[in-house]
Amino acid sequence: MRVVIAEDSVLLREGLSRLLIEGGVDVAGAASDAETFLREVEAAGPDAVVVDVRMPPTFSDEGLRAALVVRKRWPETGVLVLSQYVEERYAAELLAVKASGGVGYLLKDRVADVADFLDALERVARGGSAIDPEVVAQLLTRKADPLSTLTPRERDVLALMAEGRSNAAIATSLVIGSGAVEKHVNSIFMKLGLAPTDTDHRRVLAVLTYLGL
Repeated sequence: MRVVIAEDSVLLREGLSRLLIEGGVDVAGAASDAETFLREVEAAGPDAVVVDVRMPPTFSDEGLRAALVVRKRWPETGVLVLSQYVEERYAAELLAVKASGGVGYLLKDRVADVADFLDALERVARGGSAIDPEVVAQLLTRKADPLSTLTPRERDVLALMAEGRSNAAIATSLVIGSGAVEKHVNSIFMKLGLAPTDTDHRRVLAVLTYLGL
């Protein structure tokens, strides 16, 4: 079984590579960003890929969007997402894509046994599926209100955005770092389904959603 890994954390990337190699898996590539990852997939032609959700440069959803590219461009390749988060919009899209390759979505904190993880990866590589029950539960219980997925802190950030505050002003008001504000804002965009475009201003669209307009 040939596998390519996409994981921005060097410790996790190296650790996962070693774990797979010790399990008899041929790790054909390991990338720290989505662009490099897609090049390695094209070059290696793996049986499956293991992808983290949040990767450079914005650490929002680059990994999951790269997984969707693999699912559509190389439909015979199994795709296993391994993340700390359930990104509902993209997870639903990933599972909905028709492809001959298998698909999986596992949560890092809930992977308790190496043998179970290797078994899940093998199933995905053979065209099967491996979906964490928590992922299924969250997808099934999604509410119509998109704001229901936001954390209390993200709601605080969005409320201040609606007041016209800049990221710097939000950071001052909430007594948090500017980097934390940027992460919250990116998470808000992702949860509200506001993908980057050349024509739409996501900050304005997020505020309009918050105001119910």
